[in-house]
Amino acid sequence: MIRKFCVAALLLLLTLSGASAQLRGHGGPVRALAISADGEEVVSGSFDTSAIRWSLSRNAAEQVLRFHDGAVNAVAFLKDGRVVTAGADTHIAIWTAGQAQPVATLDGHTAPVVGLAVSPDGQWLASASWDHTVRLWPLGGGAPRVLEGNSQNVNGVAFSPDGRELVSAGYDTSLRIWPMSGDGSATTRNLPAPLNAVAVAPDGEIVAGGADGKVYFLSPQGEMRGEAQAAATPVIALAVSKDGTLIAAAGIRGSVALIERKTRNVQKTLVGPGLPVWSVAFFPDSRTLLTGGADRMLRRWNAVSGEPIDAVVLGAPDDPLAAYAGDRGAEVYRACVACHALTPDEGNKAGPSLAGIFGRRIATLPGYRFSDALKTMNIVWTMETVAKMFEVGPAAYTPGTKMPEQTIGSADDRQALVDFIAKATRPK
Repeated sequence: MIRKFCVAALLLLLTLSGASAQLRGHGGPVRALAISADGEEVVSGSFDTSAIRWSLSRNAAEQVLRFHDGAVNAVAFLKDGRVVTAGADTHIAIWTAGQAQPVATLDGHTAPVVGLAVSPDGQWLASASWDHTVRLWPLGGGAPRVLEGNSQNVNGVAFSPDGRELVSAGYDTSLRIWPMSGDGSATTRNLPAPLNAVAVAPDGEIVAGGADGKVYFLSPQGEMRGEAQAAATPVIALAVSKDGTLIAAAGIRGSVALIERKTRNVQKTLVGPGLPVWSVAFFPDSRTLLTGGADRMLRRWNAVSGEPIDAVVLGAPDDPLAAYAGDRGAEVYRACVACHALTPDEGNKAGPSLAGIFGRRIATLPGYRFSDALKTMNIVWTMETVAKMFEVGPAAYTPGTKMPEQTIGSADDRQALVDFIAKATRPK
């Protein structure tokens, strides 16, 4: 039935009046976020091994990107609108809108890739890895530059506003400023704690997040300017607002500090149902913050007031299950709606259509590219076999699949799900 299971519903969302709901679509914590320059799109990466490209104008998931064999740790938009994803599997993938597979992959790292940055001129992609290196990939083609010198994991990279330097943050406490010209060695500053994240403000000031819960402020040349205690636990994600006035610093145990950069003072601390937070990003308006949390959701916050913006809206006009309001099976099926169509006229999405699923042998739907592991299996999809897969989990029921693991513990919910699929896929 499913080559790669898409755990989540899809809803966001944003209207011209400013009201919005939240994005719910991943089957694991949201590890990475990027917002397009015009604020019209978001791409999110998750521990569930997928990335999702969201259209805010259409209030819909445009693409579910499945390629990586591990967590998607970093995402970015290129200048031409393409998306980049990087994972724990060491691979970097470049995606074009509407394409089911990456148009290019960048290989060379030997450990998880955890950070990405695109140069201001769009010519270079920088990647940070736990193999202790930074790589600079020329997006026009050619071999990457390998920047070495760290003795431990490199956790983050960011370009200076003029693109002349690249800044990296390492768990060995070093912050390094690399000249893009290739002339000379990096300027290295050792900070008081291991570093988990780095960002650069529009005026060139460098901001680094430490394992001691502090945010450090350095000049463009690497001179220490100040610090702020953002959390009592390690800072794991950072973002600077587009106007440079605010910094969002996420702590590993579930707080997001909003820091006024000029004074280095914590103005607000976000606490809500989406915490702990693994990723943060500001919208172009510099007043709206997007967070990715352990509850698998993306949430929008007013960065001035510190309040969440609206709530999940079920049954909204763009909700594909609005006609089934009140049906328990439909609510369980929300975990599949972003990837699987129910009717033949919708065609295949990121996963195969479920139209006519019952009575069909696994991996035989025409027009869909199934993984080799599924093609050798002798499973016919029935209400019983579908329920069994969600009882024991895809990895146990279909060994060799790349589906993120997802089970439904309640027998009543499993029955409601298969009853709903039977009803929704029945020929009209």
